[in-house]
Amino acid sequence: MKKLIYSLIGLAILAACGPVDDSYKEKLADAELFQSAIKNLSDIVVYDIFSPPVASRVYLYPSIAAYETARWAQPEIYRSLSGQIRSLSPVPESTSNSVNYSLASLYAFNSVGRALIFSENKMDSFEEKFQSQLKEFNVPKSVQKASRKYGLQVAGHILAWAKDDMYNQTRTYPKYTIKEAEEFWKPTPPDYMDGIEPHWKEIRTMVLDSSNQFAPKPPLTFDLTKGSPFQKQLQQVYEVGNGLTDEQLEIAKFWDCNPYVTHHRGHAMFATKKITPGGHWIGITAIATRQSQSSFLDTVNAYANVSIALFDAFISCWDEKWDTLVVRPETLINKHYDEEWLPVLQTPPFPEYTSGHSVISRAAALTLTDLFGDNFKFTDTTELEYGLPERSYTSFIHAAEEAAISRLYGGIHYMMAIEEGVNQGQEVGSYVVEKIQTKVKAPDALASND
Repeated sequence: MKKLIYSLIGLAILAACGPVDDSYKEKLADAELFQSAIKNLSDIVVYDIFSPPVASRVYLYPSIAAYETARWAQPEIYRSLSGQIRSLSPVPESTSNSVNYSLASLYAFNSVGRALIFSENKMDSFEEKFQSQLKEFNVPKSVQKASRKYGLQVAGHILAWAKDDMYNQTRTYPKYTIKEAEEFWKPTPPDYMDGIEPHWKEIRTMVLDSSNQFAPKPPLTFDLTKGSPFQKQLQQVYEVGNGLTDEQLEIAKFWDCNPYVTHHRGHAMFATKKITPGGHWIGITAIATRQSQSSFLDTVNAYANVSIALFDAFISCWDEKWDTLVVRPETLINKHYDEEWLPVLQTPPFPEYTSGHSVISRAAALTLTDLFGDNFKFTDTTELEYGLPERSYTSFIHAAEEAAISRLYGGIHYMMAIEEGVNQGQEVGSYVVEKIQTKVKAPDALASND
């Protein structure tokens, strides 16, 4: 009799409380929440003026933290990166039933991102708006608390791992000492900046066995004798730069992606901030995931894969740059052809061979092709906010090829650096795609491959 009374009382209490509101779960599963977090990080990367290789690191660790958190929502489908990338130990699952893994991944992403940027006030502003959204979504306090706790736990795990990647140590290494011989890289106008990240090859790779695992063939022998292979390539940069078509000029500007371009007007100097080459491909990832209507987990997965490819591609490229120390076209053209000649794009402050945009664009394009397919048509709107028009492509490879040739049109690379950069990116990207398997293929897809 007592059991019956207690049961009736329990039912009465439930009836009085009404149905449980779980609508917040669907709202937290909206991939746009993660897209906003990525865009906020990109904006901070631009504001803080991170160099291209360092920016790739700023994208990498937050994306991995988000993935390693979010994957626990479907661990039977999304594999951990532990065991697939270098030195990452397994991230333990939460012991709380109150954790929402999408929400926890956002906390993890922002926490790791905060540790890698300078402008923490901008992250504060973003997180304040985020907390307001959670209030609008009616996310229970218990869920917020548990999710935040777990997200910060994962963030701590990832940051402890990141600490051993040699980044902090290389901050204390000496600057590059300029070599007098004409064939070696020299700082270029207008600011003659020191070479950026001459020790980047020391940074721990994610997938590559070493920084020089996919070293390209050596650059052409330096020889300014008229008709020599090297001289012909230098002459080509000069002539192409002097006769650009409107289309070639547009391509050069679209793929500039120089994070800090200085302008001198008399005694005045000002700078223009833009996204890095890697940031441009992060933008293309945003376009691809939105166009594919990717789920929250698939969106996080895409960013994690692309950021890994970009990171290792930069290490591979920078190893070659600071090993070969090839002089930039602008230096030689000004000395031997035309002292007033200027490339369309401002020459970036590091050696020429190989072309960074060629390497990283190819690697990112292969990763995106693996995720979204070969003939993925898209319109790239990434540069609109920087005053440049959109451009359309028939595939990710198409976009990468245009990014590569843009360096010739821009007057900052020889064709050898572009062609070998593409080959280097092909090898790096193919290797990353082969080694990283984050998502289990559906049974029908597996069957079709047998």
